[in-house]
Amino acid sequence: MDRSHYRFRSLWSLPAPAGAVYHALERIEDYPRWWPQVQEVTRLDATGGAVRIRSVLPFDLRTTLRETRRDPAAGILEVRLSGDLDGWARWTVTPVGPAGALARYDQEVDVRKPLLRRLAVPGRPLFRANHALMMRSGRCGLAARLQAV
Repeated sequence: MDRSHYRFRSLWSLPAPAGAVYHALERIEDYPRWWPQVQEVTRLDATGGAVRIRSVLPFDLRTTLRETRRDPAAGILEVRLSGDLDGWARWTVTPVGPAGALARYDQEVDVRKPLLRRLAVPGRPLFRANHALMMRSGRCGLAARLQAV
């Protein structure tokens, strides 16, 4: 088993219509405005961007995102990741009740950053906890942004 391979799933219950949630999630250049751990996003073109992420642990992750699927009718946004993280990530947004949405985040990646690969075995629990904290913060940030709009 490769200790540098990760699969994540997060479910965000959000107090906004699915269309508004989808619209917010498709605008990656706005992520730093509501997601504190997404430090920087640089649009490369209409379907990609360079992202710098830093959560609780003292290191940055840099990755390039390339859109592989954008399907507003199905509520799906999917990207290919390369750089410090290599793999894919997908948002699936579905309506919940008359004014709510569920945003499901799935990610499968291999860590390529050399330091994190060297720390793969002893650091794995910390890396998973770091990701969970980042996702919790993202959900809170997006919920606040959606309520403010």
